[in-house]
Amino acid sequence: MPRYISLPLTDETVASLSAGDNVLLNGVMYVARDTAHKRIVEAMEQGTQLPFELEGQTVYYMGPSPARPGQVIGSAGPTTSGRMDSYAPRLMAAGLKGMIGKGMRSAVVKEAIKKYGAVYFAAIGGAGALISKTVKKSEIIAFEELGAEAVLRLEVEDFPAIVINDVHGGDLYQNGKARYRSV
Repeated sequence: MPRYISLPLTDETVASLSAGDNVLLNGVMYVARDTAHKRIVEAMEQGTQLPFELEGQTVYYMGPSPARPGQVIGSAGPTTSGRMDSYAPRLMAAGLKGMIGKGMRSAVVKEAIKKYGAVYFAAIGGAGALISKTVKKSEIIAFEELGAEAVLRLEVEDFPAIVINDVHGGDLYQNGKARYRSV
């Protein structure tokens, strides 16, 4: 049975999550991919204003498609998280609490998740059309010139995800491999 989780995330919520938990996320999350991550980290290094406050927030690594008439967003499937691994620890140090994507994270990111009290969720690749139905509002808030890599603010309702890496060092991908080897 999935847990209903409100966004933005709190330390208490993050601490209560374990690898393998199915969740339904509700509230505001942000979309940013590699080029946007690079620009956000550059802004942090220059001391300039960020497109959104990082504290407690969740970033979805999503490759959006254009919305059809009458829709909020087109397909909203996850993209590969590893491309953001060089930026993720810096963002977590600044308060980012949640990341959503697909694929495994590096050892450095998993250590940062434990150190800074964050969580990595996976969304189901190939289910972008279904995921898009959970998006109730979408707006570009930064880097519009990047097109599909612009930063978006999404309001979501019952966005399905699974906890992959938790603050306690849990790793669903490693657990799955271990279970497979023991069979």
